[in-house]
Amino acid sequence: MQASPAAASADAAAGSASVLIACRECDLLQHDVVLPASGVAQCRRCRAQLYRDTPGGLDRALACLIGGIILFLLANGFPLIDLDLKGSHTTTSLIGAALALAGQDMLALATLVATTTVLIPAIELSAMLYLLLPLRLGRKPPGLVDVFRFVQTLRPWGMVEVFLLGVMVSVVKLAAFADVQAGVALWSIAGVMVLMSAMAQAFNPRDLWARIDALEAA
Repeated sequence: MQASPAAASADAAAGSASVLIACRECDLLQHDVVLPASGVAQCRRCRAQLYRDTPGGLDRALACLIGGIILFLLANGFPLIDLDLKGSHTTTSLIGAALALAGQDMLALATLVATTTVLIPAIELSAMLYLLLPLRLGRKPPGLVDVFRFVQTLRPWGMVEVFLLGVMVSVVKLAAFADVQAGVALWSIAGVMVLMSAMAQAFNPRDLWARIDALEAA
C-alpha cells in the first residue's frame, strides 16, 4: 500500500522532529524542523541562529572556490607591488616578501607571513576542492569527515585579509616619497579574500551531510 503525499509529508516532518539539536549559545535542546527555502531556525530561548537553508549553497560555494583558486594562483605568480624610487625599479611577490624578511634576519616573521598568506590558504582551498568537487560529480571523497574537521581547525589561521591590510597601509606610506603601483597579485589577493568570504557564506555543513546521506542512500 502506497502512502499518500500528505501522509508522506507528515512522516518526513515527524522524522525530522525526532532529531534534537542543542543551541551553541544556551544549550537548549530543540527539535530539528524542515525549513522553507532560505529560512533560518532560531533558538526559542536566546534567539541565536541554529541552522539555515541555503538553496544551491554547495554549488555556489564550489563556484566561489574555483574562482578563488584561480586568483590565488595569480597572486603567487605575479608581482605584488611595483616600486619606483629615484629611478630604482623594484618588484616583489608574496614569496618575495617573505624571503626579503628572512634576508633581514626576521626569520620568525617571514615564516609567519609565508604560512598565513600562502601555505594555509593553499591547504584550505585544496581541501575544500577535495570535498566539494567529488560531491558535485556524485561521489563521496574518502576521509571526508577527517578532511572537514581539518579545514575547520585550520581556517582561523588563514590571515589573508590581515596581510592585505598591512600591504595597503605600506603602499599609502610609500606613496609619499616613491611611485608605487599595485600589481596583479595585490588585486588578486583582494579577490581571493572576497571569494573566500562568499564561499564561507554559501557553504552550509547541513547541505554537505545531506548530500552525503543522499549518495549513500542511492
